[in-house]
Parts: sequence; C-alpha cells; structure tokens
Amino acid sequence: MLKTKMLFSSSSSLLCFLSFSSLFFLISETKPITLPLDQFISTPSSDPWEKLTHLTTASLIRAKHLKYPSNTNLSKTPLSPQSYGAYSVSLSFGTPPQTIPFVMDTGSDLVWFPCTQRYLCKNCSFSNPNTKIPTFIPKKSTSSKLIGCKNPKCSWIHNKDVETRCKDCKPNSKICSQICPPYIVIYGSASTGGILVSETLDLPEKKVPNFAVGCSLFASRSPAGIAGFGRGSVSLPSQLGLSKFSYCLVSHRFDDSTQSSSLVLDGGDDNGDTKTTGVSYTPFIKNPVTGRPAAFSVYYYVGLKKITVGKKIVKIPNSYLFQRPDGNGGTIVDSGSTFTFMEGRIFKIFASEIESQMTHFKKAANVEAITGLRPCYDISGEKSVEFPKLVLHFKGGADMEIPLTNYFSFIGDNGVVCMTIISDGVVGDNNVSGGPAVILGNYQFQNFYVEYDLDNQRFGFRQKTCK
Repeated sequence: MLKTKMLFSSSSSLLCFLSFSSLFFLISETKPITLPLDQFISTPSSDPWEKLTHLTTASLIRAKHLKYPSNTNLSKTPLSPQSYGAYSVSLSFGTPPQTIPFVMDTGSDLVWFPCTQRYLCKNCSFSNPNTKIPTFIPKKSTSSKLIGCKNPKCSWIHNKDVETRCKDCKPNSKICSQICPPYIVIYGSASTGGILVSETLDLPEKKVPNFAVGCSLFASRSPAGIAGFGRGSVSLPSQLGLSKFSYCLVSHRFDDSTQSSSLVLDGGDDNGDTKTTGVSYTPFIKNPVTGRPAAFSVYYYVGLKKITVGKKIVKIPNSYLFQRPDGNGGTIVDSGSTFTFMEGRIFKIFASEIESQMTHFKKAANVEAITGLRPCYDISGEKSVEFPKLVLHFKGGADMEIPLTNYFSFIGDNGVVCMTIISDGVVGDNNVSGGPAVILGNYQFQNFYVEYDLDNQRFGFRQKTCK
C-alpha cells in the first residue's frame, strides 16, 4: 500500500519534545528474527461472489493510487491471509510492550499504529461487530517520546524543508519544543493521520529503541495499523538495517483461518553474493526520476521482459513493459495488492492470447459482468480441464511459472472460473497512463518463497508449499 503525504498546518505549539541523540539501532546478528503473528479478521461478506467482487474493486482502487499518488507533501514472523486480500503481522512496541496487528505492505514505508484511547476509524468494520480495534496507548509506555520538528527523522515523512514549518523554532537553534508536523497518509480508498513518535520496537531477544512510528489518531477504511516495508528511510527494513527479508504466503483458501506462514527479518553480516538454494533472482530496478511523485522511489521495481501463455510469447511491445525515462511504466511487486494489475493496453493483448487458447470453453459473460473479472468460463460440464501455462520472464533469466490456482479462481460451487489478473480498461497508444504498468499482487505469489535481498538489490522467488 502506498503512502502519499500531506501536511497539516502546525502553527500552534504542542507538547514539549524530549530530544534524543542516539543512533539508529541496527540488527547485526546473523540469526534471522522470528516474531509471533496475531490473526486479524475483517469483512467483507463470506459470500464468494461478493468477496471476489470486493477484492477486484479493492485491487483496482489500490492500483489507481499506486499509479497516481498525490503530489502533495506529507508514508520468522507468521503471515495470515485476510478476507480483504492482505497479510498481517503482529509487532510489539513500548515499555512494557503492547502488541498490535499490522498489514504488511511493501508498497509504502511508514509504520503506524492506531493510537490513544480516542482513536477514531470511519468505515472500519469486522466480521464480528463486537471486535474492537487494538490501539497503542502512549501513556502506558515509559519509552514513548514525541519526535521534534528539527529531528532528522521528521524529514523522513515530510519534505526536506520541513524546518521552514517549525515556526516556533529559533533560527540555527538545535533546541526546539515544537513537534514534527502531523501527517496524513492516503492508501487508495483508505487514509490515516497522526503524529510521529519515537518508541521501542520489542523483537524476540532484541529491543530496538528510538524507532520512528506513526501514532495515528484517526483513519478511514483501515481497521489495522500498517507496517511499511518499502524502500524509504522510515520503513521497517530501513530502520532495522535489514540485509534482506523474506516470506512465504499461504493460499487465500485459508482466509481468516489460523493457518499462517513465516516472514523472516535478516539483519546478519554481509554475506556477499550468497544466494538461497533453488531461488531465481532478478535485479531491482531504480526509478530514474528522483523528483515527484516521491512515492515511486518507495516501490520495488523489477524487470518484466516478456510473458508466455502456453507455448506462445505474448506479443506485447517492449515499450509497453519497460520503464520510461519519465519514471512511468515498468513493473513493481506489491504485497498490499491482491490481484495483479496490468495497464489496459498490456492486458488487452495478454487476455486476448488467453482467450485464443481457451476457445473450447464456454464464456461466462454474466459472471464477468458481476465480478469485473475476465475472462470467465463455465467448466461445469467438462470431464477434463486443461489451461495454458503462464510464465513471467524477468531480467537476469528468472522465469516464474504461475500455478493455475494463482491466476484462475473458482467462483463458489457453480463450476465457473475467472482469471484473477485485472485491468482498468484503458487502452491505446494515446492513453498511456502514469505510474507502474504492471503491479504484481500477492494472489499470484501464493505458495511462493519470496526474498527481498536488500544488500544485493535483487528479488528472488521459488515455488514452495507454505505452512
């Protein structure tokens, strides 16, 4: 989920800021860190039709936000699949520690939790209406400190010129009682706002003091905190100094169950170019534009070179797939998206090839109209079913064969299947949209071991039964 930041006015002084000068705490042991997971359950409906429609809509809203973030200023652990299409991880903050569930998001960088007893969340619901949103209470923690306006960490979530907004601070003075201006973060249809605080992150056998985390006072459509795993300075991997992190996503068929898998945080010593056995790697690609929108610098771009369906290479022009000099285009990996998104002109060519190899199946146009997915097929009367193999080919020679269950989904028990790769429907050379052209969602990475090798700037994957 991508953050976009927008500043509140900060004309009035708030609580005094307790300055600190400690350095960032880096995880330096070679042993990976493993944390427990608390399952987080939210709605939508358990009806398979409504659920799939919801996930399609949510994925499209998410894609739109990742592609068009606002240009205003402003952000071994088990992972469980959720009914809203994301995966959650529990983290403990404070002294004594308070455990809060977070949605894991590689498309944003700010880590924030619902904060204080007065926390408000609009349009936030759960499958159990009596469930309360877990909130962090700063008054119960002896390590909670407000981050000041002149603290370098304040610039992580605001522009570098944030000090010009510190109106109560004397010029060239290092002592200032004004806190870091409040933030608003927008995630597609969801949003949150609050203040930046310094807290202790309590990991197993490791405490991380002075971790910059958002104390959100309100939110909309975001019933859990979000742990940003993107490439920004304020993200969890950056603040912990991780050399890499990896995870294995259990199938969405376990939605809202106790089934979970593992997220591994590795901050070990530099092991050079050591590769994980059986893993295929493709290098991360840096967005060529360093200016606005700054959100693009947070994304994990990879080089998708071509796509094959069955034995045929899909005839997608390289210019459609590759990143353009203006920073638009290209492919990103986003754990916060459910279904993979393709720009309209790419999807049109790709879906046409899928359909050309599946003409022996009857189209389910009525289901396509209801769910927004396409193509959909009625295979209820089929004695045997064979779908074309789908392979994504990446820069560096890494080929990812997508299992059938990861790109087609059964709709209830009526024998209808729909492709779970989506588009906004915009096509044509004159309708080239901004932002990433392809967004690889978590649905396509079910039962894959996925590795973000930060030291060597590469993305790795291999099929694995996730438990």
